[in-house]
Order: sequence, then structure tokens, then C-alpha cells
Amino acid sequence: MRRAGLFGVPRVRPWSWQAFLLGCVGVAVSAMLQGICVVLGAKLYFAAFLPSLFVLGLIAGAPAAGFAALFTIPLVWWAFIPPFFEFSPLSSANTDSINLFCLLAVLLIGLADLCRETMRIISRGELKPPGESAATNPQ
Repeated sequence: MRRAGLFGVPRVRPWSWQAFLLGCVGVAVSAMLQGICVVLGAKLYFAAFLPSLFVLGLIAGAPAAGFAALFTIPLVWWAFIPPFFEFSPLSSANTDSINLFCLLAVLLIGLADLCRETMRIISRGELKPPGESAATNPQ
């Protein structure tokens, strides 16, 4: 891991094995948090997984976060959608939950990738001051 130089956010190379291992760890931690939420009575199946996807996208990049999102869907279907710990046909409400998770995951991973790229540009000093832009016409 190396530091980005901005805000002290550690970064991992996007297609490395460390990034995908971090994705698996993030899904496991989120599954434990989701299990606690289910025990307390929450019926939001993907609630604990969305923040971890954003953080994973910032730290490890879009490929690892996409892998984690794809890994999350069968995990939630198997472990958190009743009947627990078996695959059963999904109701229309459950398929809507999965579709909404997919939409939010794509949006969050895209936002995290934009934030990651912005941090990279700022840390390298490639951002020009406003007066030196090619779009301005000093006269």
C-alpha cells in the first residue's frame, strides 16, 4: 500500500491481489454488521454493504469494488433473505431490492473512482491554478 499524499488515504493498485483480498474482507465485515442488523430486526438487506463499497472503491479501485458488489448479491440472497441459508425463488420485492442495490453500487463505485482520480491529480500537482487555464482569454 502507498499513501496518496492527500488526506492520508492509503491506496492499493486496482488489479492487484491485495485489492481483491481487501474486497473479500470488506464483504465479510459488512456481512457481520448486516447480521447484527438482522438480529436487531432490520429488513434492509444491503444496508451495510453500500458504505463498504464506496470505501473499497476509494482505497482499492473500481475493479475490486465491482467484484465485491457481485460477490455481495448471492451472499445476501443466501444468508439474509428468508428462508435463511438456502437459495429459494425470489419474490418481486426481493428482486427489486437487488436491482436497487445494483444501481446504487454502480453509482457509488463510479463516485469513488472519480474521487480516487481527483485525489491522484491533486497529489501529483497536475491541477492548474484558475488563471493558467486554456479556457480563459487574458486580454
